[in-house]
Amino acid sequence: MEFTAGQLAALINGTVEGDANVAVNTYSKIEEAHKGSLTFLANPKYTHYIYSTEASIVLVRKDFEAEQEVKATLIRVEDPYATLAQLLNMAEQMQNPRKSGIEQPSFVSEGVELPADIYLGAFAYIGKGVKIGKGVQIYPQVYIGDNVEVGENTILYPGCKIYHSCKIGKNCILHAGSVVGSDGFGFAPHGDTYIKISQIGNVVIDDDVEIGANTTIDRATMGSTHIKRGVKLDNLVQIAHNVEVGESTVMAAQVGVAGSTKIGKFNQFGGQVGVAGHITIGDNNGIGAQSGIPNSIGSNARVLGSPAINALEFARTQVYLKRLPEMAADIKTLKKTIESK
Repeated sequence: MEFTAGQLAALINGTVEGDANVAVNTYSKIEEAHKGSLTFLANPKYTHYIYSTEASIVLVRKDFEAEQEVKATLIRVEDPYATLAQLLNMAEQMQNPRKSGIEQPSFVSEGVELPADIYLGAFAYIGKGVKIGKGVQIYPQVYIGDNVEVGENTILYPGCKIYHSCKIGKNCILHAGSVVGSDGFGFAPHGDTYIKISQIGNVVIDDDVEIGANTTIDRATMGSTHIKRGVKLDNLVQIAHNVEVGESTVMAAQVGVAGSTKIGKFNQFGGQVGVAGHITIGDNNGIGAQSGIPNSIGSNARVLGSPAINALEFARTQVYLKRLPEMAADIKTLKKTIESK
């Protein structure tokens, strides 16, 4: 579909600067844009591209001040990145309309009531005692174990597996291959072998959570592994048994959190962060990629490295590390000078 700058501005409460009749029919990155595309400028590092971009329309902040001539039509908004997200969501809804109906073959256990507007894909399995909310979409080859609860408008993409007794909230998205409620990693040493510790708890996922592809969330030994409201987990994340992840925390790919760790709200984890078990992480922390977290952290910290330290201290340390060969040579020279006297 095609929209003019004027039409888009009306949708997103923006202000047009330039040709209100210029039209776009696709999206693109600002550095790769072409005529007929819409792009955005949110990161100051990309500001120089706005003077050379071939995009027809660029979303910018209301306070953006151009230092050179800009060929593209601008639409000024409060937050270009959030506005782009809003437009992309609209585009997705138009391109991928909501599915409904029950495909065959699929299996629904006796006594399970399905809402009238459900989508149930082929080869899906729904166990005994399952409760499904209105507007739920269950794609092909999804497994839902006994006594699972799935809240309204949640989407379970192909191959998602939810083990027995777990609870999924409203408006959640679980991507392909994600596993909720597999056994926590519990084994008691016994002589020269291990005795498996049964994991009799469950997983509770609150509303508005998104779980990435092939991410795994283990059930609790006792009680619940708890993913709180608004959490966003990327692909290939591992959450162990009895972990709590606080509201609106985000984790990039390949983060691993060991058992019984409690994580507060509004934390941001970079990719491949490893978190030890039985520790506490406060609120509003930024944890850089590949950091190792062996001990508890308070709130409002920015850490990096393994073991993780203050991000600024880590940056200074890296400067010295790069100079180690030169410093080692200087020390050898000084040693020879001293020994020769």
